[in-house]
Amino acid sequence: MIAWFLAKSEGADVYKTVMMALLHDTKEIRSGDHNYLHKRYVKIFEDEISKDQLGNLPFKDLFEIDEEFEERKSKEAFITKDADLIDQILLLKEYAHQGNKEAAIWLNGKGHTETNNVQFRSLKTKSGKKLGKEILSGKVSEWWENLWTAKNR
Repeated sequence: MIAWFLAKSEGADVYKTVMMALLHDTKEIRSGDHNYLHKRYVKIFEDEISKDQLGNLPFKDLFEIDEEFEERKSKEAFITKDADLIDQILLLKEYAHQGNKEAAIWLNGKGHTETNNVQFRSLKTKSGKKLGKEILSGKVSEWWENLWTAKNR
């Protein structure tokens, strides 16, 4: 959903962007989702995984879309990466809200400002930066504060 919103906001190919978002983690199905410590010591052969998963399909477009995302040269690839980073910001914000002190450090850095957030600093698109800033400055439960009603339908 984040990728769809950003693609619409940036005037990009929505289909391609959403497909990249759906495909971008498929390699982790076979290799596992390694954290930063694991990534220092484990080599993942993502190109081989992608060929095994998508290369023999009767249609080549999924494989080509996946390759395009990995190259990070197209507008859609940048948007998809921004969507992934924003998803990480949302998760860290939720975990920090629940009291996870480590998540709060990852979210805000040691200086506790949005400019210390690694994911935010990595955002490339105008829409991604705008959304990231809104998320970082807002409250987790803010979206539902004005939805209460005494009326039943």
